[in-house]
Amino acid sequence: MSSTATVYLDHNATTRPVPEAVAAMVQALQQDWANPSSTHGPGQDARRLLAHARGRVAAFLGCSVAELVFTSGATEANHMAVLGAVKASGRDRDRVLMSAVEHPGLQALAQRLQGEGVKVDLIPVDAQGRLSLAAARSLIADNVALVSVMGANNETGVLMPVAEVAALARAAGARMHVDATQLAGKAALGFAASGADLMSFSAHKLGGPKGVGALVVRKGLALPPLLSGRQERVRRGGTENVPGIAGFAAACDRAAATLPADIEHMGALRRRLEDALSALPGVHVYGREAERLCNTLCLRFGSLDAEQVLMKLQRAGIVASSGAACSAGGTQPSHVLLAMGESELNAKAGVRLSLGPETTAAEIDATIAAATEHLLPLLAQAEAQPVSLGVS
Repeated sequence: MSSTATVYLDHNATTRPVPEAVAAMVQALQQDWANPSSTHGPGQDARRLLAHARGRVAAFLGCSVAELVFTSGATEANHMAVLGAVKASGRDRDRVLMSAVEHPGLQALAQRLQGEGVKVDLIPVDAQGRLSLAAARSLIADNVALVSVMGANNETGVLMPVAEVAALARAAGARMHVDATQLAGKAALGFAASGADLMSFSAHKLGGPKGVGALVVRKGLALPPLLSGRQERVRRGGTENVPGIAGFAAACDRAAATLPADIEHMGALRRRLEDALSALPGVHVYGREAERLCNTLCLRFGSLDAEQVLMKLQRAGIVASSGAACSAGGTQPSHVLLAMGESELNAKAGVRLSLGPETTAAEIDATIAAATEHLLPLLAQAEAQPVSLGVS
């Protein structure tokens, strides 16, 4: 696809930095470039900028300034939360619980923990992608160190019952971590009211720069650092990314000012897109009966492979993504859709369309037209092909 494509529907993967974030970063690079740990004048200027940015990010995330730890992104924040909570727990707490639909980064971390002797159990979801509270209730026991549940699924947009799970974890004496990466800029946030002990974020999901994120650590919780050093109240070593943090704060300011209108705007356009595409023959929408993010639509066109669908849309100038993972051996089915009970064939067919605040009605209409023109013939062709039963 050429660079002239204008319809970007992959905001859950990353967002365009908002102008305010770019301007803040440029100013920090040009004027406040000194090390904020230095005691001289330029260093203290950078330190004041860092402190001001910290306050704005904390206000947006609904936590106190002292609870906020800047990281390189949500992946580092997730590792810091999970590994730190496990290390801080006693020997009697040797289990970690995660939802079955966590981000691949956390799934890889779970495999690492298992290799180190930590038992990891997965909390199942139903056919709509909703977390089973009954299963969570039966799994959370006094030998659990940490429960980690994402705030909203990155593929389906389905919201998870964070407060309810946090209450179960608290009653069992376990810590609760929420990967809130997909919530920022798409839903109201409130760390203090969530009941979570730890919460992860990434700036580039809400119009900030890549390479910067945050972990919120509830006041009074002792968490061993992943990176040793005296920065971030001795909780995360390394010179702070002042330009990135400045951009993060500017993006938070923008999101805070526009969030109610953004939610209404993206929700209306998502519904318009969903209604039109679900009317096409063979289209199935995932999580339709569940509470979802305002901007996220996950669906399949019959059992057409997602890569085939995305290629057709891409040629028509529509940028989207799939939940299926690509490897040298081909496309692997989405673990999220498998956890929802889908077959491997259908789990390779899931396509995610994720909107942003700048998405327009004209772009949604262009997407509907492209799907109708380019995918309907493929669906008809697939339906006309005889199904092999494997009988010789």
